[in-house]
Amino acid sequence: MTPMPPDDVIVIKDLLLRGIIGVNDGEREAAQDILVNVSLSADLSQAGRTDSIEDTVNYRTVTKKIIALVEGTQRYTLEALAADIAAICLAEPGVQRARVRVEKPGALRFARSVGVEIEREAGGAG
Repeated sequence: MTPMPPDDVIVIKDLLLRGIIGVNDGEREAAQDILVNVSLSADLSQAGRTDSIEDTVNYRTVTKKIIALVEGTQRYTLEALAADIAAICLAEPGVQRARVRVEKPGALRFARSVGVEIEREAGGAG
C-alpha cells in the first residue's frame, strides 16, 4: 500500500488584484477588485529538511502567474477565473491539489463580497 503524502499546505492569502470580471456592461468596462486566496497541497517534507527553495513550491512564482492572469484576462464568471487559477497552480511541479477562492468585494448590496471556492487535484480529479 502506498503511503499517503503529508497534508502540507502553502497558503497565499488575500491577494487583492484588479481585473475585468462580470457580465454587465459596467463590469466589462473597468477593472474591479478581485480577492484571491489559494491553498496548495504539496509534500513539503524535503524542503523542511534541506531548507532549499528547489525542494518546495515557489509561492512567489505562483503568485506572479496569478497576478498576470487576473490582470490580463477578461472572464465573465468567477467560476471560470477560479478554474484558470487552479490550472496555473496544478501546473507547478509538486502541487498535488489546489483550493482556490475568488471573490468580488462589494459586488452585492449589503454583502462584503461574493465569491466561489473550488478544489482541483493534479491528474484531473476533484
